[in-house]
Amino acid sequence: MKRCLIGFSLVLLAGCAAPSNQATPTPTTVEIGLPTDVTSFANADIAVADQQGFFRDAGLTVHVKNLSSGVPVVQGVVGGSLDIGASSIEPVVNAHAQGGGLVVIGSSADRLTVSLVTPKSVATPADLRGKRLGIQQVGAFREVMTRMVLGGAGLTPADASYVAVDANSYTSALTQGRIQAAVLQYEQAVDAMQRDGDLHVLADLAQVRPDYFYGTYFVTTNWLSHNRDAATKFLTAITRAHRFMYSNRAATIPIVAATTHFSEQVIGQAYDVLLGQRGVFPVNEGLDAGRIAATVATMAQFKILSGSPPATSALVDTGPIADAVKGLGAWSGDARWH
Repeated sequence: MKRCLIGFSLVLLAGCAAPSNQATPTPTTVEIGLPTDVTSFANADIAVADQQGFFRDAGLTVHVKNLSSGVPVVQGVVGGSLDIGASSIEPVVNAHAQGGGLVVIGSSADRLTVSLVTPKSVATPADLRGKRLGIQQVGAFREVMTRMVLGGAGLTPADASYVAVDANSYTSALTQGRIQAAVLQYEQAVDAMQRDGDLHVLADLAQVRPDYFYGTYFVTTNWLSHNRDAATKFLTAITRAHRFMYSNRAATIPIVAATTHFSEQVIGQAYDVLLGQRGVFPVNEGLDAGRIAATVATMAQFKILSGSPPATSALVDTGPIADAVKGLGAWSGDARWH
């Protein structure tokens, strides 16, 4: 079958021409929501899967919508305007605990990729008292991470002031002094510190919470019951993207740079830490039940959890990703592979 790729709009076609005696399969359409206005490195697997044709190979047409945080992504999946959501785990757990009927089926970056960045005058987390802290919204990922840093210093949000900041404006808000702290993705932190030498990393959340489970792909149980094959195809493409990213640094960096709107130099620096050192993207199933349970317990500890802690067996359905990895074959032999 002759194939063609139409643009970079994350609309992927399984084929554009076929012999007259052979019907062209109709690709399955999937609507996906991402939790940032501009796609971050942690969600750039979507762009890699697109540009490398992995969605097309799976017979999928994938439409991506960028939203302001994981909260509206969860709302879109629960409401039915999105089929698959990508978000940090907190709003997914809370929606599940409140009867939203959500289930985690896979992961983007399943390990934390963010740091709390402040002026150097803020030397310890205790110095956050009385400071203006940039967040998306209460309950969204950046606020949750900020609350954990505060909690580690014996502080609560009441000891500081939250300032709502657009996801694309954290660096300018820091450099202009409108806020004194913000949780930034690794590439954002690198860029911010290059722009302003007075900024530094106050807390690397990957070191503060090494067992914290981060990025999820999730759906409603109702959608999954009718679209399990589509879920497996999607996760097959995403797993291929993760493996490609580890194996092809030179090809990955330009894709991620164009997607995130950062320079290739910044993305190269982020790549060497996030993939080269930390292995934040799973190449196999990646849904570690122990880490997920520990993360839910951490949410309860910091009063982030709404309702009773859900059992991991109810929160996670490993069937689609297990089928995807079975079809591809498992990777092993490297401590980063999970």
